[in-house]
Amino acid sequence: MAVACGGMCGMSKAVLGIALVAGAAMGLTGLAEAGLGTADDKTERTPETKAPETKPAEEAPKEEKTVDPYVLDHTMKDIDGTDQALSQYAGKVVLMVNVASKCGFTPQYKGLEELYDAKKDKGLVVLGFPANNFGGQEPGSEAEIKEFCSTKYGVSFPMFAKVSVKGDEICDLYRDLTSQAAPIGGEVGWNFTKFLVDRSGKVVARYDSRTRPDDVEMLKKIDDLLGASAPEAEKPADAAAPEKKAPAAS
Repeated sequence: MAVACGGMCGMSKAVLGIALVAGAAMGLTGLAEAGLGTADDKTERTPETKAPETKPAEEAPKEEKTVDPYVLDHTMKDIDGTDQALSQYAGKVVLMVNVASKCGFTPQYKGLEELYDAKKDKGLVVLGFPANNFGGQEPGSEAEIKEFCSTKYGVSFPMFAKVSVKGDEICDLYRDLTSQAAPIGGEVGWNFTKFLVDRSGKVVARYDSRTRPDDVEMLKKIDDLLGASAPEAEKPADAAAPEKKAPAAS
């Protein structure tokens, strides 16, 4: 009996040990299913940390180039081929016009002459710059242009040799005029575009081809400029630099 009991007791202890081991295993499985696994399990389940997105560096705003509005530092050939320094018109109000003899706006010559005649004693001067940039509407020579203007419209205001007012061959004067900030700057669009220069030699306004010489708004601007006293030395000291020469006539 004692031997039988010992055997039974040994078997009970073994069964009990197996049960305990199985129970422990089941407990760990339950913990894992409940999300309470081991440290190794938790480490594997930790979500990855994403690096913050980097924004591209913003470009610094570009500085706009400023162009000197003073435009009388040029020497141009007149209609007879003689060099004329535009600085001789300093102290006057100047209306610069690119003209053409065979344009729909050519009759503006008459209005320009009347405007010049009416206000030249007050300090206005009109300068005509023939140009063949638009539709080939100024094909003639300087002698032909001069003859046409004087006989057809009685033009007496200063006329200059043919120039280019746009494109690769643009003359220095019109490069300066069209390089100004808006609304003065920008490529010349057609014949009889008008640039108005004040008594200090600075370009201050622009009028397109459709603006007639007797336009009320333009006349008011001219009168305002004529009413202003001529400055004694508006141009800074560096204006003493040599004047820009007109290209030799081809």
